[in-house]
Amino acid sequence: MSTHDLFAPRTATRIRVGIGGWTYAPWRDNFYPHKLVQRRELEYASRQLTSIEVNGTYYGAQKPATYAKWRAETPDGFVFSLKAPRHVTERARLADAGGAIDAFVRGGLAELGDRLGPINWQFAKGRPFERDDFAAFLDRLPATLDGAPLRHVVEVRDASFLCGAFLDLVRARGVATVFTDSKEYPSFADLGADFVYARLMGSQAGIDTGYEPAALDAWAQRARTWADGGDPPDLPHVCPANPSNAPRDVYVYFISAAKERNPAAAMALIERLR
Repeated sequence: MSTHDLFAPRTATRIRVGIGGWTYAPWRDNFYPHKLVQRRELEYASRQLTSIEVNGTYYGAQKPATYAKWRAETPDGFVFSLKAPRHVTERARLADAGGAIDAFVRGGLAELGDRLGPINWQFAKGRPFERDDFAAFLDRLPATLDGAPLRHVVEVRDASFLCGAFLDLVRARGVATVFTDSKEYPSFADLGADFVYARLMGSQAGIDTGYEPAALDAWAQRARTWADGGDPPDLPHVCPANPSNAPRDVYVYFISAAKERNPAAAMALIERLR
């Protein structure tokens, strides 16, 4: 196989599918080409997948030059989703997070340009829903960056968020909620924005593609339904809203679980969506 074939771009779509990060030693045995140098792993991964969720920003923001480098190494149509720093979402009072939010968002993210996808604000299990404090946090999320609209998604991991009051808050502000198939965290597919964000955490080590073929078929159909403006009825909901029927962008990431299988799972889903 030629280098050109190895790095051939994927077909663009409203549905973007990817994994968490691109540096993981086992992937050098089952995803990356033999002897591919590590500095080219992002270049390669971004041409097999259509998005990557960056977990490193959860532990600390990167330098503007790093974001610019990521942009330069990835093709047109590819996007990064970024996990926001945990020092923002783990503070005692979210209402006081405005300065930290701005420091992250305006600290170099503009260097990604059109490669910047949604920002995932993840809240730890055990943090309860406090309506006024959470509303104040949402109000501090900037709507734009250098004139370009920003997309925000919140990942909540405490069951107290499974209520209409929480969904009313995010829907009023056009903020998405994370859907996960994890049995460990609240799983709900209620729509809150004009895009959908799913983190699939059920990969199995004993299955080459992480998920069984029938499960991947089902996820392909759900992704299409979301993209076409619908709302898959077979997924759990708290307070379903009437779908707008307007086309949506969809982001699906295979995260955690049997991590070594996630690139194969993502590529298998991409093939079903082509």
